[in-house]
Amino acid sequence: MQPTVSEQPFGTLADGRAVQLYRLKNANGIELDVTNYGGIITRLVTPDVKGQSADIVLGYDNLQQYVDNNPYFGAIIGRYGNRIAGGKFALNGTSYQLDTNDGANHLHGGVQGFDKKLWTAKSFTQPDGVGVVLSLLSPDGDQGYPGNLSVEVTYLLTNSNELQMTFQATTDKTTVVNLTQHSYFNLAGGGDILNHELTIPAAQITPVGAGLIPTGQLQEVAGTPFDFRTAKAIGRDIAADDAQLKLGLGYDHNFVLKTTPDKNLVLAGRVLEPASGRVLEVLTDDIAVQFYSGNFLDGTIKGKGQTYGHRSGFCLEPQHFPDAPNQPGFASTVLEPGQTYHSRIVYRFSTQPAKE
Repeated sequence: MQPTVSEQPFGTLADGRAVQLYRLKNANGIELDVTNYGGIITRLVTPDVKGQSADIVLGYDNLQQYVDNNPYFGAIIGRYGNRIAGGKFALNGTSYQLDTNDGANHLHGGVQGFDKKLWTAKSFTQPDGVGVVLSLLSPDGDQGYPGNLSVEVTYLLTNSNELQMTFQATTDKTTVVNLTQHSYFNLAGGGDILNHELTIPAAQITPVGAGLIPTGQLQEVAGTPFDFRTAKAIGRDIAADDAQLKLGLGYDHNFVLKTTPDKNLVLAGRVLEPASGRVLEVLTDDIAVQFYSGNFLDGTIKGKGQTYGHRSGFCLEPQHFPDAPNQPGFASTVLEPGQTYHSRIVYRFSTQPAKE
């Protein structure tokens, strides 16, 4: 089977701009739907160990639902993934005030983050797969950020059953950037995710205080519910009497993958759904990954024939540390004119024998 990519209309925004949906299929029957509204992955179909296919990402049936109320299902996140305390930071002696869209804090790029932008999209084919290149100009002052930021995100679905994502950005003024992808996964195709078995090869997290803002410290995972260095069910320790879990209402924390930034791909997380045998591996060249266990899903959202109940999806979001612009001990997220921001995320899909 040859890989294919096709394009179809996906509706119209309130200002009349047309939105497109791109369907990518690889040679092994994996299918990915992505729209140029928010770069959102709306559908991702993979086979289980018996060859039965299911959609393994949470999402909606139509564009309007994404516009009206999207908890970042499947979206590109920017300019800054995760939280910035008070929506404030300073660069070169100048203070900037961003949108505050998460209580007193700034979350995932603000009220009109990259998840709500209409990107320019162009599909492509190559010998080992098919893809889409998404481009965006975020103007100086967008959501309070300095600099005209030119962004390019490439999604490549390969015949080796990987979704390879590349993020690039350049600016004409000193700014901060921290891009990621925010798909919610359920490898069973429905129900909750508490039996999914997760591995995160991280010895530390960045613990948080009120509002899920990092304290600036690093906390060892050993002896805590945050130790996923050996695979365990997401639900095993999620209700433990732990101060960090109570602050997050479950897992909503940044796990440290590297002590110093480099461009080597490392494993950010491996998830097995034991009944279907589906396996997802997330790889990144970034220094950390946010693990979110779907704590705020409460049954009020419906999409694709399902009601999304509590913890019906999980996210693994590779990134730099939250609130890094205000934390001198954290790796810098500053981007200068003449530099290129570059990061990679890979979703690798496979199966292993199901547990009876």
